[in-house]
Amino acid sequence: MGSITDVKGVLVGNYEDLENLTGATTIIIEKGASSGVDVRGGAPGTRETDLLKPENLVEYVNAIYIGGGSAMGLEGASGVSRYLEERNIGFDTGVKKVPIVSGAIIFDLAIGKPVYPDIQAGYMAAKNATDNFNANGNVGAGVGATVGKIRGMNFAMKGGLGTESIKIGDIVVGALVVVNALGDIYDFDNKIIAGALNDGKNGFINTEEFILKTQTNEVPFKNTTIGVIATNVKLSKSKLKRLAIISHDAIARRIKPSHTIFDGDTIFTLSTNEIEFEDLLTLGVLFENVLENAIINAIKYAKTIQNIIAFEDFKV
Repeated sequence: MGSITDVKGVLVGNYEDLENLTGATTIIIEKGASSGVDVRGGAPGTRETDLLKPENLVEYVNAIYIGGGSAMGLEGASGVSRYLEERNIGFDTGVKKVPIVSGAIIFDLAIGKPVYPDIQAGYMAAKNATDNFNANGNVGAGVGATVGKIRGMNFAMKGGLGTESIKIGDIVVGALVVVNALGDIYDFDNKIIAGALNDGKNGFINTEEFILKTQTNEVPFKNTTIGVIATNVKLSKSKLKRLAIISHDAIARRIKPSHTIFDGDTIFTLSTNEIEFEDLLTLGVLFENVLENAIINAIKYAKTIQNIIAFEDFKV
């Protein structure tokens, strides 16, 4: 099994609050990485995404932050900035280096206690960063992640964090994703493996069919799937933007429905700019495939908590 840290220069660190069931994950690129972003969900919570637009000044980011706690959890990104500032890492303004930390949050306040990762949590996630990360499930920002919430938490299942990588010759593409979706998760045989449960909790209702049948527009909890895909291929911000757009197909194929008004689905793309490769068509397929596999890993390695059943304990 691969990891986003298989891309040389990419580090991952996590903070976990296992008592209150929330957490944070930080992807650090100390030397900086070109970056793009595409936000497709209707309920996003983001930080420093406008600067990633191709027409804007800053060319590199130093970190991507993913946190629980809804909008309040964005505070954790300031802890990442503080950690990087102490190490003189950031955009050189001529006065001092300012760390560039983009990020996004998930809504996990409905599980555990309604707390959020603060500045110290973000700092600890950054401090824990390693170039040898390979964990899935209830990790970092995935601690409080859940899926299949159209009927509320009593019928939801456990989501989580997943990572994976693909290597073709010298090309390396790695993904990390936190799956906290309103919808159901589908495997590569187009079968639901996690999602909204039926009354007996021994099968799935099929969220899309439930929506069409009930025409419900009252979802008690917000959601979000956040992906980060990194590569060592040299790419401009505009190409990374295009790859972020393309990569949302992975979310659409594995999560149904996706990009809803109640999801904040967001994908960040990163390049460490090490090797030349001009085939954007091939890269698009690689980005999609690696994110799909990371989504599946997030679900299959999740653990049951607080009666929120996980894939490994669910028997249809």
